[in-house]
Amino acid sequence: MPIAPKRTRVVFQKLEQDLVKLSSKPRAENVHRLRTGTRRLQILLGELSPRLDRSQKKLLKLLGKIRRRAGKVRDLDVQLTALRSLKMPREPRRKTQLVNHLIELRGGQEEKLRKTVDKETVREIRKRLKRAGKNFKPEASRDPLVTARAILQRIHRDTGPVTEAQLHQYRILSKRARYAAEFADQSPEAEQFIAQVKRIQDALGDWHDWLTLTASASKNLGDVRESSLVAELHNVTGAKFRHAVSVLSHLRPKLVSEQAVEAPIQTPAKVGREAAPAA
Repeated sequence: MPIAPKRTRVVFQKLEQDLVKLSSKPRAENVHRLRTGTRRLQILLGELSPRLDRSQKKLLKLLGKIRRRAGKVRDLDVQLTALRSLKMPREPRRKTQLVNHLIELRGGQEEKLRKTVDKETVREIRKRLKRAGKNFKPEASRDPLVTARAILQRIHRDTGPVTEAQLHQYRILSKRARYAAEFADQSPEAEQFIAQVKRIQDALGDWHDWLTLTASASKNLGDVRESSLVAELHNVTGAKFRHAVSVLSHLRPKLVSEQAVEAPIQTPAKVGREAAPAA
């Protein structure tokens, strides 16, 4: 299945626009778009292109630095969104304390991001983006769907329980596979593959967001014996973990060809609310 030329052009153009927006206003949506745009370009040049030239390598290196910095801001944005969605009447002051702590951290990371996206860097990236877009040859690229399926097969699987480390790996691989498949021409096969990978990506991403929030809460408020809020976050994260494993176990055999038996769920220890004293 050939790559869709129009989609490759859009990636270069949109990423340039998102970079300019981010440099002026690092809002949550601008940060997110820049990160997904750089990931798509990384897949296009690193996975689907036959080879990288020196200018493309430099481009990805520059974008990678910004993406990593933007990732720290994005992590705090999703933690804040998750925390604010948590309906819990107990420990309202601790929840407010944690919200304010995360907002303060985000402010510091946003300032570092602003310094990373300086005018000179933006100018150089835009120049290299235009050059890479002009020189890219869609007809010489690899099959997007074949590449996407190959990406999903990179994780090592055994017959033991699914672990958090494996979910982390599959979370990253599902993103890359989806972005690769999105470069394919429209077809029922491509649409079905993308929809299934997106379900996996959403479930694993949701689990990871709550896992990150729980780690931040534990660091700021103490362990489950010191905070019922932390205990509740552990329980929510455990439920998200079980859901992510269920979705992955159901959809993975439909996306890759393998004979291995799907691994059973390894459930994290449940933490009851009674394990932590009331505030």
